[in-house]
Amino acid sequence: MMLRLFLLIVLLFPASPSGGSETIVPATDGALIEALKIAQAGDTLRLSQGTYYGPIEINVALTLIGDGAVIDGQEIGSTITVNVPDVTIEGLTIIGSGSGGDGLDAGITLTKHADRAVVRGNTLLGNLIGIDVHGAKDSLIEGNIIEGRQDVRMNARGNGIYVWNAPGARVIGNDVRYGRDGVFVNTSKNNQFIGNRFRDLRFAIHYMYANNSVVSGNISEGNHLGFAIMNSDNVRIEGNYSIGDRDYGIMMNYTNKSEVVGNTIVQVRDKCVFIYNAHKNTFKGNWFEGCGIGIHFTAGSERNEMSGNAFIGNRTQVKYVGSKWVDWSVDGNGNFWSDHAAFDLNGDGIADSAYRPNDIMDHILWTQPAAKFLLGSPAVQLIRWSQSAFPATLPGGVIDRAPLMQPVRPEIPVWKEMR
Repeated sequence: MMLRLFLLIVLLFPASPSGGSETIVPATDGALIEALKIAQAGDTLRLSQGTYYGPIEINVALTLIGDGAVIDGQEIGSTITVNVPDVTIEGLTIIGSGSGGDGLDAGITLTKHADRAVVRGNTLLGNLIGIDVHGAKDSLIEGNIIEGRQDVRMNARGNGIYVWNAPGARVIGNDVRYGRDGVFVNTSKNNQFIGNRFRDLRFAIHYMYANNSVVSGNISEGNHLGFAIMNSDNVRIEGNYSIGDRDYGIMMNYTNKSEVVGNTIVQVRDKCVFIYNAHKNTFKGNWFEGCGIGIHFTAGSERNEMSGNAFIGNRTQVKYVGSKWVDWSVDGNGNFWSDHAAFDLNGDGIADSAYRPNDIMDHILWTQPAAKFLLGSPAVQLIRWSQSAFPATLPGGVIDRAPLMQPVRPEIPVWKEMR
């Protein structure tokens, strides 16, 4: 039986122009594993419609293509493990990873030897981790549909895409749902995360110790947190869209010298943006609307530039407790504030009066929440009247000395369904 199977596979290897061969692998027991054993560098294995049982390992540089094919790992380790460079995996449905392996069982694992791997147009369902880029440099993860497990609590699930120590990895145009984090990046650099959609997750993108990277044009919808950038420098966060996330749209924790440009954060229950001990960052041209707090920054975050942003209808536009003034305008251009009643007599687009989002009572309420029961008292009204009449009595905090009269809305990325 095995001899006949071997001969069938060999006969299906016509020569290809690149010097490799293409094989149509039948959906019969053992056919894929046998084809992998005899494949040579540059070959293409094209799987017929049907189910192939793994787990499997790829140890030669080849292309694995599925035309309606399913690979089932039978809940043993990673369903597909790639151990060599220059492998392409395309058009497969991949299911049935294990649930252990120190939490690293995945639909596809790209080991540290799998440089320049291409994983494109696959559907990965119910695996612990969808795709684990575990040290593979310059890999491309593109156009995949990844749906994680739902049978355990969220923190016990795996990530959709895990990028660890994989410089140059590009994650582009994937649709990730369920699981724990959509993309979890740890100890990496020079990565690109562009045009992905994330839903029903803990974090859409979770960054740890990942420098010199781009997070651009992604959509985070209905997650606990949108984009968490932590312990990282020189990250460009541009043109992303967070809608209906629970806690924060963007969180920056110990993140420095980064650019947050042209993002749209709307309808976040808690905070559009939370900045904690993050320095020398630029926030420009972002749209923050309908959140509990527009921006909350604390823990000594300093030398962050804010200009051209729009703060629209947030219950609290800014939460900042400090003893000195922080100017949120750059080169004579500030931000738009929907609650700033101002005039522009010379028509230059800049309001004639400065904007101060917080007063003494705000500071008291943040440090002594029980004081909210006094909000309607004559004493509080007198304090607020005196501050409006005598601005010198205001405490330190944010001041926008050149607020804009009109907001500029950034372009919102639009998702095109894959199926």
